[in-house]
Amino acid sequence: MTPRHETDPRLDTQCAKTFEGTDGSGAVTIVGVVHDHPASVYRARHVVSERDPDVLALELPPLAVPLYEAYAAGEQSPPTFGGELSGAAQAARTDDIAGIDGPTLGFARRLGRRLWRNRASAATVSRSARSLLSITKTALACRLAAPVTARTGLTVAVGSPVHHETTGDPADVQATDERRQIRTATAVVDAFETSPSSRYRTVSRESHMADRIEALRERGDVVAVVGAGHFESLCERVAS
Repeated sequence: MTPRHETDPRLDTQCAKTFEGTDGSGAVTIVGVVHDHPASVYRARHVVSERDPDVLALELPPLAVPLYEAYAAGEQSPPTFGGELSGAAQAARTDDIAGIDGPTLGFARRLGRRLWRNRASAATVSRSARSLLSITKTALACRLAAPVTARTGLTVAVGSPVHHETTGDPADVQATDERRQIRTATAVVDAFETSPSSRYRTVSRESHMADRIEALRERGDVVAVVGAGHFESLCERVAS
């Protein structure tokens, strides 16, 4: 089931699906996005406003959530920083905003078990550890930047936002460009075999995020905003 679409072409995609709750659990709506793309920002904000969830789940480490909430608290609409994630947070009427991505201790354990079960090579384990360390440093930087942004009015940007040339273009141009980028990214993934460490990390992330979404729906209806590359996998996991 998909959220109701209007005439805006940025909503006329297959990147938003709703799964109704069962046995007292809340419904889950998953929104796939191209990070920082204006069409994705619009769709994420629209779906969050329309669904009015009890919980907003973002593809962020829990440590990074306060920074994106600080971005969302600014006067600019949509926020200048944080793309579709801070935009979704700004559109949400709930205060229950959760980060569902790694790094967390649970994610690290899950990744470690997957490497062990698959008898990963020493090189793969080493690359996986370096990647985990890198994203942990970024998450900590976000956490340290959050109070500075929230209390001083000085916006601290962590990482480099993706610039899309269609920002400010008509809705149909934005939608067409977004669909093109999704197709291109999918074709690249299909054409080139990724490294074992990348595959283990991706599968572990998606499994971790799906479990987090399942836990959050015990608190009510959930809207989850995730990268388009994870969208289908998370939909399949939540549906099952």
